[in-house]
Amino acid sequence: MSLFDWLRAKPACVLDATLQQRVAALPTAQPWQTCSLREQRWVVLDLETSGLNLNKDQVLSIGAVVIEDGAVDFSRQFERTLLREQPRLGASVLIHGLGPEAIAAGDDPAEALLDFMAFIGDSPLLAFHAPFDEHMLTRALKQSLGYRLQHPFLDVAALAPMLCPDAALREAGLDDWTAQFGLQVGERHHASADALVTAELVMLLFSRARRQGLDSPSALAEKVAQWRRRQQTQAF
Repeated sequence: MSLFDWLRAKPACVLDATLQQRVAALPTAQPWQTCSLREQRWVVLDLETSGLNLNKDQVLSIGAVVIEDGAVDFSRQFERTLLREQPRLGASVLIHGLGPEAIAAGDDPAEALLDFMAFIGDSPLLAFHAPFDEHMLTRALKQSLGYRLQHPFLDVAALAPMLCPDAALREAGLDDWTAQFGLQVGERHHASADALVTAELVMLLFSRARRQGLDSPSALAEKVAQWRRRQQTQAF
């Protein structure tokens, strides 16, 4: 992160010297790579938020898991609940199981977000309905750390129908796709559990991608972008 970027994105609160040094030491995000899908380290994330308002709601918890060497690394998982004072709590919070007590006992947002960015490193990110998670994470990082997120995201909600056109699932949720593939789902609607089941779905989708001649992150990202453009064109 350059000094220019740091000065452009001032945090809502003043960071102490230690936090500033940690932010400055974060690795630079890498663009889409041409290595194989197996060679790429990925981070699959899920955010639980206080609601769906992109500009007013807050990130309440973060769950993530690593895909590396072609497999989900169960030893590399991340889960944090963020401390929020007087959070705006929507009905979805009850589904998440994140009540006021859990949120009040959460970690300092700046510390938790810094730990998460260190966990990500320079890896690309995968999420189901990635545009929402990307927007919410970007806003949280800017507000708490003055950090500008530049990591590329791949949307699993677009990847699945693109690679599985015969599934006849459109505008489908994560539950629909896990049922489609017969995945065994444990406790859900917690960030870490949702991230894990998303990662398991991704492994199945990567297998399909390779069979369709898409075996690099850059090729897959470009194919998803083309697919999205076609979907938007057909909608008019």
